[in-house]
Amino acid sequence: MVDSISIAELKQRLGQINLIDTRSIIKFNNNHIPGAKNIPQEKLLADPSKYLNKFDTYYLYCEKGKTSANVSLILNRQGYKTVNVEGGYERWILMN
Repeated sequence: MVDSISIAELKQRLGQINLIDTRSIIKFNNNHIPGAKNIPQEKLLADPSKYLNKFDTYYLYCEKGKTSANVSLILNRQGYKTVNVEGGYERWILMN
């Protein structure tokens, strides 16, 4: 089970959280949620300790929320604290 956050909740926390876009750099450069840092899932999963520490909480999103949920699950099993953004970037676009 992965913790998750809705887009409405995310909007209230923007600027106060560690937000990571797990999509490709091309998609990130095309557009992203304000304040997000781009760490493509392949890089993040290959060496999470390069990007994350186990003392902070990270909010992850992808295009639709499914891939980032899987990435969150893997990272949580490794001792990282992650929260999945429900619906991902597509839901963000629909809610704005």
